[in-house]
Amino acid sequence: QLRPVESGGGLVQPGGSLRLSCAASGFTSGFPLNYYAVGWFRQAPGKEREALSCISSSGSTKYVDSVKGRFTISRDNAKNTVYLQMNSLKPEDTAVYYCATRGPSCGGWGPEEYDKWGKGTLVTVSS
Repeated sequence: QLRPVESGGGLVQPGGSLRLSCAASGFTSGFPLNYYAVGWFRQAPGKEREALSCISSSGSTKYVDSVKGRFTISRDNAKNTVYLQMNSLKPEDTAVYYCATRGPSCGGWGPEEYDKWGKGTLVTVSS
């Protein structure tokens, strides 16, 4: 069964950068991640899951205001992977980061619009 798998989290100092990856696991030939829009979300302790960015199957991107100019979403179809480049990280960016898939277009920001989720990768921004 197709499901996304996140990687790339870790500990970084304030002002630093990380690149998260979202790859497809378990897909069969002819059914790659490339067919889906992929969204990135995060959830900090005690807070609700927050949408960050989405990239459609055609490569169109959208961001929430809180990460515009700092985070960049991209996809490498040859590697069947979606990335989230995070720069100028702040302590408040500390959270578990998730990627999720939906149909080919991004649409709204609601988590309920995404149907397959990864297990998340922890990002800690601290000195």
